[in-house]
Amino acid sequence: MAFIGLGSNLGNREKNISAALNALEATREIDVVKTSALYETEPIGGPEGQGKYLNAVAQVRTTLTAHRLLHVCRRIEDSLQRQREVHHGPRTIDLDILAFDDEIHSTPELMIPHPLMHERRFVMEPLAEIAPDWVHPALDQNATELLARIGSGESPATDI
Repeated sequence: MAFIGLGSNLGNREKNISAALNALEATREIDVVKTSALYETEPIGGPEGQGKYLNAVAQVRTTLTAHRLLHVCRRIEDSLQRQREVHHGPRTIDLDILAFDDEIHSTPELMIPHPLMHERRFVMEPLAEIAPDWVHPALDQNATELLARIGSGESPATDI
């Protein structure tokens, strides 16, 4: 079981997320089990003047390895015209593998669990919605507990 974070702040954000979910589901080795509601959030970092993000989290069952899943996610991003020129820049779609089974590993290409997920309300709120009892394998706290630890410094996500 894996969790994938989805985000978009360019174009038709809802359509972009829907298209990414459909592309995941269309991949033979992936089954989208559950998807959170969409949450609207302010951008964190990056250039000034970016639009708000829509974010969601999908729980998927897959026979792929984590690295193969990453390549599928990048292929989907590319198919939806994701541009990577500006760090934390606006994007049509962003797919991040947040967690993959109970794996903990780090390579130059992929870190699992995602190293900042537990600090980001726009990740933890939708994750806690669909999997409140999921336990972070490195921190040994569940999604609900991790969400409660996030301070008020980050703008709250708005369920839309």
